[in-house]
Amino acid sequence: MRRRTLLGLPAFAALGACGAAAPIGRGSPDVSGTTTHRYGTHPSQLAELTLPAGKPRGVVVVVHGGFWKQAYDLSLGRPLAASLAAEGWAAWNLEYRRVGGGGGTPETFDDVAAGIDLLAEVGGLDTSTVITLGHSAGGHLATWAAARPEPVVPVTGVVAQAGVLDLVLAHELGLGSGAVEAFLGHPPGPADRALDPFRQLPLGVPVRCIHGRADADVPLELSERYVAAAAATGADAALTRVDGDHYVLIDPASEAWAQTLGLLADLG
Repeated sequence: MRRRTLLGLPAFAALGACGAAAPIGRGSPDVSGTTTHRYGTHPSQLAELTLPAGKPRGVVVVVHGGFWKQAYDLSLGRPLAASLAAEGWAAWNLEYRRVGGGGGTPETFDDVAAGIDLLAEVGGLDTSTVITLGHSAGGHLATWAAARPEPVVPVTGVVAQAGVLDLVLAHELGLGSGAVEAFLGHPPGPADRALDPFRQLPLGVPVRCIHGRADADVPLELSERYVAAAAATGADAALTRVDGDHYVLIDPASEAWAQTLGLLADLG
């Protein structure tokens, strides 16, 4: 994944820009009104909550991408969270331990599960509608999270933006310069079925994939194969193809993002 600057802002701001860490389970406001909530003691075990002006229409959990690597952080999700709040959603911009910073398997999975379940401790927040929205490797985690066993806060729908939804195919294609093997600690195999969305099918909640036709980082084929396989099992999954590359999906000024908001509205 290439480094980019989105909307004139550094796409990879340091986590320290969030302000001082709050105690676990507590929120602390920053100057924009966004609050930071911690679900563990590691610096990456946190989420940023941005609320709309009125009653939220539901919660969208934003899971950033970056091939699960430490170099990429939740700053990628901040422009999306701001847009979501403007559309009436409560945006939960989730950070997690990544490869090179204490993450990988199982730590990253543990963090995503714990980060979503922390929503239950946010006072006054209705969690009857919780949609995970993930880009690239975040799409993998967002879809996996909907199938995790015995959740405290169940996921009610998924939007996967250019999601890495088939770990075996992603490994065979060498995506992210061997990112799948680095993330799992070994090449994907039968023992990893519970970690791979393609092999978790059928999923019990609706999944909406959106993917750029010109995506050179995560080929459109991954979303096409996932949706076809889901349909074969009777699962509720659909694919929206858009013009553009891997990054147009996380540009709030793009038509692809407008279509993503439409998918979220349909799931809400």
